Amino acid sequence: MLKCIAWHLLIAGALLAASTSICHADVVSPRRLLEVADIASPTMSPDGRSVAFRIERASVERNTYDTIWYVQGLGDAWPRRVADGGLPLRDSAGESLPSNVVWSPDNRWIYYRALVDGKVDVWRAAADGSGAEPLTHDAADVRDFALGEGGRVLRYSVGATREAVRSAEQAEYDQGIHIDETVPIGQGLFRSGYVGGRMATQRFSKVWFDHLPLLADVPDRWMEIELATGTRRALADSDVPSVPSLASGKAGVDGDPWISVRDPHGSVVALLTRIGDGSGQMYRPDVLLSALPGGHAQRAIKCVSALCTGKAITGIQWRPDHDEVLFTITDPRLGLAQSILRWNVEGGEVHVVVQTGGLANGGRDPSSSCGVSAEVLVCVTAEADRPPRLEWIDLESGQRHVLFDPNVALAQDMARVAPARLLRWEDKQGRWFTGQFYSARRRGDGPVPLFVTYYSCPGFVRGGVGDEWPLASLAQAGISALCINDPPGYIMDAVARHGQGMAAVESVIDLLSSEGEIDRAHVGMGGLSFGGAVTLWTATESDVLAAASVANPVVSPTYYLIGSMKGDAFLKGLREMWGLGAPSETPERWKAISPAFKLDRIRAPILFQHSEQEYMYALDYEIPLIREHRADLYVFPNEPHQKFQPKHKLAAYERNLDWFRFWLQGYEDPTPSKKTQYARWQQMKASMAVRTP
Repeated sequence: MLKCIAWHLLIAGALLAASTSICHADVVSPRRLLEVADIASPTMSPDGRSVAFRIERASVERNTYDTIWYVQGLGDAWPRRVADGGLPLRDSAGESLPSNVVWSPDNRWIYYRALVDGKVDVWRAAADGSGAEPLTHDAADVRDFALGEGGRVLRYSVGATREAVRSAEQAEYDQGIHIDETVPIGQGLFRSGYVGGRMATQRFSKVWFDHLPLLADVPDRWMEIELATGTRRALADSDVPSVPSLASGKAGVDGDPWISVRDPHGSVVALLTRIGDGSGQMYRPDVLLSALPGGHAQRAIKCVSALCTGKAITGIQWRPDHDEVLFTITDPRLGLAQSILRWNVEGGEVHVVVQTGGLANGGRDPSSSCGVSAEVLVCVTAEADRPPRLEWIDLESGQRHVLFDPNVALAQDMARVAPARLLRWEDKQGRWFTGQFYSARRRGDGPVPLFVTYYSCPGFVRGGVGDEWPLASLAQAGISALCINDPPGYIMDAVARHGQGMAAVESVIDLLSSEGEIDRAHVGMGGLSFGGAVTLWTATESDVLAAASVANPVVSPTYYLIGSMKGDAFLKGLREMWGLGAPSETPERWKAISPAFKLDRIRAPILFQHSEQEYMYALDYEIPLIREHRADLYVFPNEPHQKFQPKHKLAAYERNLDWFRFWLQGYEDPTPSKKTQYARWQQMKASMAVRTP
């Protein structure tokens, strides 16, 4: 048993969610990776002297997430806790939604949405930490909000009331649920998914397999509160806050519209548009940065410097009180490392503000923005082996200063136990790839096993997309781990798309084995979403894998059958992205793409860990594998595409660690509760040895 000394940072009488620890052994366990303190939504006060931000951290013990709002002066040593942030709001795929915060013009208050006690209200917290309170007290959950009249009024929008939604759910339960194209028939039909912090009945939206709660189509109803008096009134349509358009189709704007941001104090609009030849791709490959002046301007002003052309620009924002656009480059050739530059629209000059080895933005989402004042940026920074921390960056000099680091102990242990390095390589066709490589702690002189996950690896990489494969823990256990970035663009031909992913895996195995880094006979792979699809593709089309782990279904006849209930939108997407019609219509294409027709090619054992909302789509190819002792299947109740409940995430982490240690190292954890698991896997090993000598 490790003996650890732990303490908490006491700030203004409140315990921070994060703690630091000193242990007699360096341990980067799956639980430590799961309970990282994430920082989100740094937002500068109007006077530029303070920043508000939110900390979110999982609690395995309570199977929930704690969120806390802090305010920190740029010259202060520590942040000040100002409010509880409630439960994180999530999209239908399970990802945490942006936690937008708005400052009052007098710098005294911050306003934010929070899910507390089953209700989503707009809250107001005093920046000095003296208190926080809900303001809206509406019978419906708040969808959006804005301050108006110089901060004197709060405007917010709502949809159907919570009681109306519950009544609609109960009415369906009592009368029977009519099955149509909106009903997600591959999951429980009554209150089977988390929405707004409770189990709710769901429907498909118009976007692929996204989910919505019942009555989500009720139009926005806008209200206004006079903050000084509490007087409330319904807003007329003419008073509803407007959302700037993307300047789509305007004369003088080149390319396909993507992102636009209006100068808060002017009429100029900064634009990112997609340009170049997009043949065979979902979207055009290059990005143009420009600005469209107001008034009667005929043409947009283009950024023509070498620093802004031909670059992977992913975000823009205006520098307050300046004629400058700050833009972020997320460089695929540098493993998605981000740089921030400033472009003077009038003069055309471009200057580098900061270059990093990871993310510098507003949180885990690479497209989120730093907080900005006229003089500084406040960014969440993170690298492959360094957890998130908060920094301010001088916009003129680029000088960086750490404001707050809630993960300092984990960062120190990562540096000692599982440091990462960026790999760059090419396949036989000259296609280039990048990935973050965690070299194993060696227990001898020979090469070690390798685990690979595929898709996207920005910032602090915990477990790949979906966070299910604890890369640092694998490396600590003696298995080198690699997270590979999918190259930019989305190839529309499914065979070429999946083949490119497999080529990345095969070519890096060749590279690392030729250098004596890894044992190519002991390679495992796992993934979620497209990463799961590439894993299954590699398992059927190549012989490089000794074990695999997949967290999502891929196209199969059952996937088609269930999805076809959605109608034309699903069928159109299946044809465009996979080239598939009905199995009877395009049988050869189905045989080329779906693992359901290639089970005899799979020689590696596969661990399937699915969410309850998705597992049924894959049963036509998983049940035969299970019955032949070639696969193991776990399903996590009430989970969407990306599992988010901390206990479920930890179970997936630990089972994947056990799985790959068993198949790649022959190791079994002696914990008594795992005996049944290993007995089943031993049976699989014996069965597969007979099947594939």
